[in-house]
Amino acid sequence: MSWSESGMRARLDLKMTQKLIMTPQLQQAIKLLQLSRLELTQTINQEMLENPLLEDTAADSSEEDPASATLDGEGEKREEESSSEGSDELDLKWEDYYMDDDRDEGGNYSAASSEERPSYEQTLTKAASLVDHLLWQLGLSSVTEKEKEIGTAIIGNIDDNGYLGTSIEEIAQSLSIPIESVEKVLKIIQGFDPTGVGARDLKECLLIQTAQLGLSGSLVDAIIKDHLEDLEKKRYQNIAKCCNVTLQEVLQAAKVIEHLEPKPGRPFSSAENLHIIPDVFVVKSEGKYVVLLNDDGLPKLKISPFYRSLLRSKETVAETTKTYLEEKFRSALWLVRSIEQRNRTIQLVAESIVNFQYEFMEKGISYLKPLILKQVADDISMHESTVSRVTTNKYMYTPQGIFELKFFFNSSLPRVGNGAESLSSIAVREMIRKMVSEEDPVHPLKDQEIVERLKQNDVDIARRTVTKYRAWLNIPPASRRKRPF
Repeated sequence: MSWSESGMRARLDLKMTQKLIMTPQLQQAIKLLQLSRLELTQTINQEMLENPLLEDTAADSSEEDPASATLDGEGEKREEESSSEGSDELDLKWEDYYMDDDRDEGGNYSAASSEERPSYEQTLTKAASLVDHLLWQLGLSSVTEKEKEIGTAIIGNIDDNGYLGTSIEEIAQSLSIPIESVEKVLKIIQGFDPTGVGARDLKECLLIQTAQLGLSGSLVDAIIKDHLEDLEKKRYQNIAKCCNVTLQEVLQAAKVIEHLEPKPGRPFSSAENLHIIPDVFVVKSEGKYVVLLNDDGLPKLKISPFYRSLLRSKETVAETTKTYLEEKFRSALWLVRSIEQRNRTIQLVAESIVNFQYEFMEKGISYLKPLILKQVADDISMHESTVSRVTTNKYMYTPQGIFELKFFFNSSLPRVGNGAESLSSIAVREMIRKMVSEEDPVHPLKDQEIVERLKQNDVDIARRTVTKYRAWLNIPPASRRKRPF
């Protein structure tokens, strides 16, 4: 069929549309916005390595504002003055900064002293790992070379919690030795510090500890061997009946077991405590809460005066060099301005959060209000996605403690009374936690009873929601919280 027969014709139309193009600069600004404080520091340091025009300097009033740096001739006189003043500071006697211990009797410095001193890396302390600690003890033990080889293989399969992560059959097969030989060395390792290390399960771990405490054959030993599940579910009456002892004796034995270490490798854990550095501080001044940005520890950027003067210079500079410097100048300028824009945006979002959560700042978590991203976005005339990026991995220091910015955004639960303000889900969880902490341990609150108590406080909530919140708070059900007396 031809075009004429079908009635179809080719036609050229012009159509105007608007389209947002993500330039590399815009992508960089968005990326900086969502970075955490540590990631921002790493990014800035990386940029400083790649861009010679960027310098890290302590900000003071005499420095030129990096964001206002241009390619014109302004500021040349100040740069020349600062460079002349700085020349005197470079005229130093470096010997004055050496340690007195490096001098010989005549007051001269020994050339060999620096070589004799340990390197910086050698002076750093490093906590011994669990494996290192066990291998050290194995080396001090009276074992044969073959047993030491078996012990090394066993220790290599002990996890961070102190448990043997593989079977003795697999170790025996890999070393082509009898299982009895592996069991013999395992018993030796199970006598090492920390107590309970090398166990294959929780029961064996606890029994090793009771044996070293001299409690073998005791009620504690019997409960661990045969009634761990009953103990976990607090079925004390069942344990007392099976062991033919009083309930009081069971409770005393349970207290001993509670003080045993279920994870003997815990003291050697390599996981370090992470210190959270807040991005903003909220302080009260003259009856009002003020938001202060925390820029301590962050590199303070400025454009290198040397390269700026080189760009302004009328001397002949290779075209490729000039093009390179101009490109790096624009890149540096954009980075500085992007960081400033990031700081302004974080401050605006933080101030809006403080305004919405004023009662929380005053009275605590029970007064946290429901809040969604759109409310803050509308308040500061920004897009929700921008607010979402700002609140990611950012922390705020408040009179109530340090919280991630996302903490302040939570869903709402209706109140029973007409016209009453709805409560935030976090505030309701806090109410549940407080109820459970104040309950009678003999008659703990069931989920339905918590629902009824919340209704007395004008909180309308379903039982399944209470169950979900209780699980989030790591609160066991009433049957497991119950104590006999």
